Amino acid sequence: QVQVVESGGGLVQYGGSLRLSCVASGTFFKIHAMGWHRQAPGNQRELVASIRSGDIIVYADSVKGRFSISRDNAKNTVYMQMNSLKPEDTAVYYCNVIADKALGGPQFSYWGQGTQVTVSS
Repeated sequence: QVQVVESGGGLVQYGGSLRLSCVASGTFFKIHAMGWHRQAPGNQRELVASIRSGDIIVYADSVKGRFSISRDNAKNTVYMQMNSLKPEDTAVYYCNVIADKALGGPQFSYWGQGTQVTVSS
């Protein structure tokens, strides 16, 4: 099993910054991708940013130029630096890890419990 634990959420004022961290632990062969999704009340969960093997990075249009995702492979950790935060960034942020259990085996998706980010106007 793979455990995914997020940290770094909190309350920040408009224009402020936060840094989220996510650590994956447990039994797996290789992590193929790590990323952040968010869900605001009444909305569907949406992709914010992800980083795949080969450092292929994807950002949602709404956060381009403000958020930056990075990964420390040795620590199985992904970070997301969030700058110029807006009230519309308020949501629960979930870390997602895509990993397999054996070379060439199927890939599985694992989720953390989420961390709340609240941006006041």
